Amino acid sequence: QVELVESGGGLVQAGGSLRLSCAASERIGTMAWFRQAPGKQREFVATLRRSGGSTFYAESVEGRFVISRDNTENKWYLQMDSLKPEDTARYYCAAAVNRLINTAVAMQHMYPYWGQGTEVTVSS
Repeated sequence: QVELVESGGGLVQAGGSLRLSCAASERIGTMAWFRQAPGKQREFVATLRRSGGSTFYAESVEGRFVISRDNTENKWYLQMDSLKPEDTARYYCAAAVNRLINTAVAMQHMYPYWGQGTEVTVSS
């Protein structure tokens, strides 16, 4: 059983930045971030595949968020810049031990392991 521990959420003004971190108890093949805003369904944010380093982003965060990983540890990050009030949500890291194919990276059910979530609030 892979355990994920997130950190880094908080309150920030619009235009500001935050960095989220996720630490896994084992080596991960595909690492991702999802988010769930109040009253909405959880949605895909970004994915990074360990093999090859490919990244994928939701259109709503492309150019503002960057997913990256620590090359020496089982950790990955979500650097969030130019934050907007609509980015307010609970952010979850998710992981799959295997390498997911392109068409699967945004599918929640393809990730068997999830963190507890961390709150991000962007004030206007």
